[in-house]
Amino acid sequence: MSSPQTAAAVPARRAPSGVQPGAAGVFAEAFKRMSARLSSEVEIGSALTAVAPEIATVLPFSHVDICLHDTPGWVVSFEAGIETRWSQRRTRVQYSPVRDVLQGRSAAMLSANAMEDPQQTFPGACCEPILNHRLRARINVPLRVMGRVTGTLNFSHGTEGFYGPEQVPVAQALADLLAPWFHALHGAAKASQAAQMRARAQEQAEGLRQGALELTQTLEQERQRIGMDLHDQTLADLTRILRELTGEAPLDRDLLAERVTDTIDDLRALIDTAVPTLLDLFGFAHAVRVHLERAVGAEAVEVDVEDETDGAPDRLGPTERTALFRIAQEAINNAARHAGARRILVTVSSEPQNRLRICISDDGIGIDPEVGRRSGLSHLRTRAHLIGADLEIVTDAGTRVTVTLPETPA
Repeated sequence: MSSPQTAAAVPARRAPSGVQPGAAGVFAEAFKRMSARLSSEVEIGSALTAVAPEIATVLPFSHVDICLHDTPGWVVSFEAGIETRWSQRRTRVQYSPVRDVLQGRSAAMLSANAMEDPQQTFPGACCEPILNHRLRARINVPLRVMGRVTGTLNFSHGTEGFYGPEQVPVAQALADLLAPWFHALHGAAKASQAAQMRARAQEQAEGLRQGALELTQTLEQERQRIGMDLHDQTLADLTRILRELTGEAPLDRDLLAERVTDTIDDLRALIDTAVPTLLDLFGFAHAVRVHLERAVGAEAVEVDVEDETDGAPDRLGPTERTALFRIAQEAINNAARHAGARRILVTVSSEPQNRLRICISDDGIGIDPEVGRRSGLSHLRTRAHLIGADLEIVTDAGTRVTVTLPETPA
């Protein structure tokens, strides 16, 4: 523990009750210096650090912290002297050691030994810093702005009984000086955070809107492609068969059956590209494997699908499952058609916090980011955003496309 800081004696000036006449000048000069330092600070933590030496000339401490009301039911702390848990995370008011002052039930708190004071180390209290750093003597006074308690100013010292009743008015005078400054800094910080959150929300909303527009355009293009395929292939085949059936020369039954079968196969292939029937009938892993084998065709490409989740994708809703399948399809098509890959692997795994992760990796030539921006990769990102999934595309000795859902059914 750092050694306690001590005060000096200078000629007397007006000071709060409890300040010895010989130390009044120290108090007044310290207040001036604190005001000057605070006027140039824009962040609470640095502001407290800046004025801590001046505070110590008035009221010595081993640890000093400011606890402020944050969101309803929660407080946030800033400290100097010793770094503890208090400044690392927020605390519920009901578990704060200074809850009585925060809630206005006590005008101030004075403890000769807080480690044994049930008012500060009650069951459930966030009092680890008091115990771990042996903060025995403590003074806790309210910070007030416009008649409302906005937080507390807290002094701690390692020596038991170091503070007495005469120091409480001194602590309160310091609190009265600091309260408006820290209230303003805290309000500015919260306003900045709110503005950043609004900007992020607007950015995400615009991204989703743009993504939905791009996906709609893609679906329209897909609809047109299917229509052209039906017109140029299926309709043409059926027209030819009809012409041969109505012609003067009789058509061989075996030849007719062969042509009808070919037309059915072509139509089935067209339907499979539009509706993932295999996904519905046989599950995600099987549908991905079939598409993987179709994508590589007769090429000498090693392919594999590993599902380490015992079919977790099939326990998703139809929207999420279909989107994941389409993402896998597009990533596989890119690897098979453009990357020159000799190996393509699809892995389905479960990450911590029940996060479902699907990774499509290949050993191909990788993806040019400029090309990827104009290609189907943008559609991968759109599909991922629309189901709230994270998408990562890494090019390093091949390409790895990873999509991770935030949470999946157990």
